[in-house]
Order: sequence, then structure tokens, then C-alpha cells
Amino acid sequence: MLRDIVDVEPCGGCRLRLRFDDGVEGEVDLEPRLHFTGVFEPLRDPAYFAQVRVNPEIGTICWPNDADLDPVVLYSLVTGTPLPDFATPT
Repeated sequence: MLRDIVDVEPCGGCRLRLRFDDGVEGEVDLEPRLHFTGVFEPLRDPAYFAQVRVNPEIGTICWPNDADLDPVVLYSLVTGTPLPDFATPT
């Protein structure tokens, strides 16, 4: 099941505290996972990174330049669960 992010709070550096629509919440450090190139290059600036917000229309976080991250990946990072295998028919 896909989960939407309903709240985000910057925690310094490239760390974010996320809360999902099922009540799960936790902190994730994105620095080792982001390549600061292309649309993600502005996120290298801590002040810009801190401008993160929830976009409720797409259920994930984004920045002023519309860079966003997949909520499925973020949920996996917060919970420590493996990513779903969407290629396997259910």
C-alpha cells in the first residue's frame, strides 16, 4: 500500500523528520542518498534544503524548484522495510 507523507520537519543538515498518513514517523538523513546535481543541486544549500514542504496533491515532500522524492522510498528508509517489488503481480 502506498503511504502519503503528511508532515515534514527539517532537522539540520540533510536530515528530515517525516510523518506518514498511517501514523508512522521517523528521521531520515538524505545526504548519503542524494546526488546534488540537476534539480537536486540547490538542495546542497542548507537554507534551501530547509524550505522543504509537503505537497498534498502528490503525497510527498518537495522544494521550491519542484524537486521531489518518492514517498515509497522514504517510507522504506524510515521504517527499515524493503522496497515493494512492483514488478511481481499480486
